[in-house]
Amino acid sequence: MSEPPIDRPRDVLAPDSAAAAEERERLELERSWRGRPGFWGWLTTTDHKRIGLRYIITAFVFFLLAGLNAALMRLQLARPESHIVGPDRYDQLFTTHGTAMMFLFAVPMVIALGLYFVPLMIGARNVAFPRLNAYGYYTYLIGGILLFVQLYLNSGPDTGWFAYVPLSGPQFSPGKRVDTWAQMVTFTEIAGLVGAVEIIVTVFKNRAPGMSLNRMPLFVWTELVTAFMILFSLPWVATGSTILLAGDRLVGTHFFNPAEGGDALLWQHVFWFFGHPEVYIVFLPALGIVSEVVQSFARREVFGYPAIVLSTIATGFLAFGLWVHHMFATTVPQLGASFFTAASAMITIPTGVQFFCWIATIWTGRPRFRVPFLFILGFFATFLIGGLSGVMIASVPFDIQVHDSFFIVAHLHYVLLGGMVFPMFAGFYYWFPKATGRMLDEGLGRLHFALWFIGVNLTFFPMHYLGLEGMPRRVYTYLAATGWGPLNLVASLGAATIAASVVAFLVNAARCWRGGRLAGADPWDGPSLEWLAASPPRPYNFQHIPVVQGRAALWERSPDRPVVTGLRTDMREVLVTTLLDAAPDSRHRHPEDTIVPFVAALATGVLFITLMFTPWAVVVGSVCLFVPLILWGWPDRREHTLELRESEERAA
Repeated sequence: MSEPPIDRPRDVLAPDSAAAAEERERLELERSWRGRPGFWGWLTTTDHKRIGLRYIITAFVFFLLAGLNAALMRLQLARPESHIVGPDRYDQLFTTHGTAMMFLFAVPMVIALGLYFVPLMIGARNVAFPRLNAYGYYTYLIGGILLFVQLYLNSGPDTGWFAYVPLSGPQFSPGKRVDTWAQMVTFTEIAGLVGAVEIIVTVFKNRAPGMSLNRMPLFVWTELVTAFMILFSLPWVATGSTILLAGDRLVGTHFFNPAEGGDALLWQHVFWFFGHPEVYIVFLPALGIVSEVVQSFARREVFGYPAIVLSTIATGFLAFGLWVHHMFATTVPQLGASFFTAASAMITIPTGVQFFCWIATIWTGRPRFRVPFLFILGFFATFLIGGLSGVMIASVPFDIQVHDSFFIVAHLHYVLLGGMVFPMFAGFYYWFPKATGRMLDEGLGRLHFALWFIGVNLTFFPMHYLGLEGMPRRVYTYLAATGWGPLNLVASLGAATIAASVVAFLVNAARCWRGGRLAGADPWDGPSLEWLAASPPRPYNFQHIPVVQGRAALWERSPDRPVVTGLRTDMREVLVTTLLDAAPDSRHRHPEDTIVPFVAALATGVLFITLMFTPWAVVVGSVCLFVPLILWGWPDRREHTLELRESEERAA
């Protein structure tokens, strides 16, 4: 494979001739990378931006649907002895709420942001495996639809988002409710693993020349560490849910049935070995967003870049040593529990290091208090409360006292909303101009932030007191004599405030998507490469792949602005670089758009949904899946023509 040269543009032609050549190159790139029009193009596209945007919108829709579940639960709990919903419907609501927030919103959202922005931030034209990327989205969509269809048919899962056995076993949960939960997990874990592979390979092999590992944007670092965490954690829960469904519930094995020699705690170990790293899977990319927004709005390069990178890697390692943190009330040995207490306290250190680096960046910079930066300030305050309560429940005696109480509900939501959703909204306001070419309204954004900040604290801070007063979680009603009514009413009013804030955001996004103020390529004067592309980016991202000369790629570009030349424009050709130093290594031709990933996802859906009813689905579904997998790698006529043309050029 020949290496594309790195060159510095020179005016070797007359200005008019140079401009004409530039325009011809742009039109060729447009023809090569543009997808098909209409609905067929929607189904067949492999553009990472279109797929990433679908992921973001779909995950946010599931966030809204799960939020409606939460609103209905808060309405039920606003007054004692309320009967708006019964116990069975309430069990379905809280199970679907937790499941959707964790499996359909949190993890897919951070993967989606990576799939959209990581290629732009590293100077790539697409992700490494574009067809696989499309397949991952469609499997994720099928799993989400399956979960909510079951809920709206009044047969949704009702055993909690963690599906503890033996409650989720065949003896106590007949029917297909738990099977729906298990197969939804399988669909979303396939999508998660696909996204992780995409991000790892893209970051390692498609970075722009000059972007060595110590020059990567911090958001890219967090996505990379998160992708490795996904590879090591998600197979556990996917394997456990498959054993539960296809083994204990369908075939009649007894892996988790103590009455037949199984072990109920085995499920908790398998699940939480995924479940606690998952908290950091959704948390680390949020920290990457914090770093990007802080340095852009403090107008200086982030302080302590090596410390932040090492802290991110340390968090990824330590996250796998905390899963028994969730099992202190079980029969685990006390000596063993003490080690997990130490690990739970230790993991706060890397995050503390990052906090001080951000504070130093803001302190020594010239901060601009725009809406993205306001959400980052809200993250500092809210997540700090969640972190402090996390240190409290890392202590075994205290954890046993508040276990399965509303104190845990408060802690969980402070960590997830404070640690992930605040930065997520900051990222939305920060990158909305890049994705749409329009600015969001500043006034509506400030209203959104104020209502969101007030609503989150008004909803979840009283729950600390409710938990300390003894209110258990997952109860659909309570007696007036308990005295829990006033604080529950305050929490429900806070939930209404959260709903109002989300409505303000939706109105803002809907108004500005087409009619907002034009943004330009770099409205925030950002330092990373995504701001070099047009807003919204073209299908090929960059007409000339830039050469990176520093960590703040745009702030440190030399006046001559070197770029990569030599890539073909009549086909989808991308640059492959070396892992450590991002030196040009080879050129690779990406495949064309195709319907095959969509068909393969449908075949996967048939396989796993019918597996809920019969083990023979493995045979039938595998045959159905085999055909699209063969077509997946089959070259189409246009690709064959390009190969012939390329071989003729080599021969000439």
